[in-house]
Order: sequence, then C-alpha cells, then structure tokens
Amino acid sequence: MTDPMQLLLLCCGSILVGGAFIYLLFLRRKPDTNRTVLLWCTKDLSSKERKSLRVNIEYDHASLVRWSPDGKAFIIHKAVANVIEVYKVTKKPDGTAASASKALEFPKCHEEDAIALDIACNGRFIITCSKLNDLVIWDLKGQVLSVVDTVLGSTHRARISPCGNFVAASGFTPDVKVWEVAFTKSGEFKQVSKAFDLAGHSSGVYDFAFNSDTSRMATVSKDGTYRFYDTKIEYEKGEDPRLISSGQWDGTTPATIALSPNAEIIVIGHGSSISFYSTVNGQLDTTIEDVFNGPIQCLTFDSLGEYLLVAGDRHIKIFRNIPGYRASIESSRKKLSQKQSSATKERLEKTIADCQKFLKDIGEHCP
Repeated sequence: MTDPMQLLLLCCGSILVGGAFIYLLFLRRKPDTNRTVLLWCTKDLSSKERKSLRVNIEYDHASLVRWSPDGKAFIIHKAVANVIEVYKVTKKPDGTAASASKALEFPKCHEEDAIALDIACNGRFIITCSKLNDLVIWDLKGQVLSVVDTVLGSTHRARISPCGNFVAASGFTPDVKVWEVAFTKSGEFKQVSKAFDLAGHSSGVYDFAFNSDTSRMATVSKDGTYRFYDTKIEYEKGEDPRLISSGQWDGTTPATIALSPNAEIIVIGHGSSISFYSTVNGQLDTTIEDVFNGPIQCLTFDSLGEYLLVAGDRHIKIFRNIPGYRASIESSRKKLSQKQSSATKERLEKTIADCQKFLKDIGEHCP
C-alpha cells in the first residue's frame, strides 16, 4: 500500500484491515431496532465532536461486512434475504467519507445463512460460505466462478489468505482445508485446486489464522489445543505443512484466534477472555478476563502487530500488544546467538533495547 494510513473495518462478528484511510464501521444488527451501518473515522474519535456516517440497509440488517481493498466500497451480507450487496463510498476532498449507496446485489446462492464473507487483497474475488459446506467463489460483479464443497461436516470458518492466493475453511472435522485460487496472467479466473491440509487435531477446529505473508498459520480446536504451523511449503510437489509447536488452552467454550503479523504471538478468545501465547517459547504470556459481558466475536491485529482489536457486546476494544514486545526480545536474542552480520547484530540489539525500554516505562515485566 502506498498510503501510510489504513482502512480499518470493525463490526459485530468480523474485522478486516486494508485500504487507504482509517475508519471504524459498526453494524446495527437487530432488525427491530436499527438497520444501519455506521462509519467512523478513527482520527476523530478523541474529539467530543466526532461524527459518523450512517448508511441505511433497506428492509433488512447486515450480519457480515468487508471493505474492498481500495477502500472505495464495502460489501455486506443481508441476514434475512441471505444475499450480498455492494455499497460504493464517495469521499470529500479531504479524503473522509461523504456518503455510501447500494451499487450491486449478488444473486442468492446459499440455502442456509452465510457464516463467512471475505474479499481478496488483490480485488480479484470474493468468497461466501454457509455451514452446509458450500463455499462460493465470486467475481466482483456477482458472477459465480466456482463452488467448493468443504467436506467438513459443518463449516465454522472460511477466510482468504492475506496474500490473496488461498482460501481456507475449518469446521466439524479435525483439520483445516486450504485451496489455491488460480488466475491467468491476464487476470482471468482459471481454477480452484486443493493446496494442503492442516492436520493433527483430534476434534473439530473452531478457528484458524494467517500471519501477514501466509508463511505461518495457527489453529484452535475443540480438543483443547492450539497448533502453530509452517506453511511456507512447496505444496505443488505434495509437501505438507510442518508443525512448529502446539499447546493447551481453556477448551470449554467455542473460540476465536488471531496470529500477529510477524507470527510471534497467538491470541485465543474464549468466552469473554483473551489469552496471549508466545510462539517463540510456546508459553502462555497473559490472560485478560471479562473483556466483555458476553462472548468475544472475533479478533485481529493491526498491520504492524502493535494493537489487538477485539469485537463483542456491541463494542470494539483495542489492546496494546504488550506480549509482542516480550516475544520480540526473546526472538532477537535467539537470532543473536547465531552467526549474524554486523549490521544485523546492531539492528537486533537495538530492537532488544527499544523493547526493554518500552516495557520498563510502562511498568511491565521485561524478560
């Protein structure tokens, strides 16, 4: 992205990062109260005069929402009609949102409500999926490119990888299935083909997450474990993902998971609590309890991994990724124990010093 700002989309049940400006977008989901989407610019949130852009959803309410990569539109899933709609966003000269209006409605494709909605970072395709295992690949004009049977018994999650090349899904069975979505050099859709599976759990997988370059993935399962994989593999040659580490979590409730962009921190949302695990040492770092009165709906990191955004109970809460600083210190020390160039050694030592200073300044434990 050439613009230093990012477009931040938040709603009850889905969070997405991408684009050119920073906004908060909330869905009023109850059809008997307020069928609206609210768009907030985060740079105004500290002001008492902050205002939001209100977008009305006709005769229905939205259950899922995502921004387009260029930030010029957003897509929603209408809960009652069970269809996708595209809304174009017009902006003022200063770049802030001025209005949004419905531009396109996709044909109905699922018999059951969609549990997933996502758009590729390259803008080439959109996915939707219902719990009945029908994962649909769409083009941006609402034409179906392919329908994939996830063969998961019942699908819980489906997402597009940050690189825009893969689609993954998890559900009742103890694995995560990953497909490659291929296009020709001219940009024409080619095919969807099986890439690899993440195996090893003994029960259904609640959720999974990618790091920023899709080289790592993390999963959380009903069996009470989480698993951390190396997915930088030659899957075309039949190579399988490698398990890096695994651990236990409080598996008494359905869970959500997030992986930091640098893949050094795994966060699991369970009930109304969030737990931070270091992938550097495999240990639980911190648990924050009672984040909301109700269950946590979803989690995501900002693009730099400095903040964790948590959705639930009609709110978004933002936490500083303190465990990430401790993990960065340990990771840098491990790299320093190996042979490094003088420039790399200097950079790692500075990272350690900067992280230690930050932790000490705020009174946090420093390894």
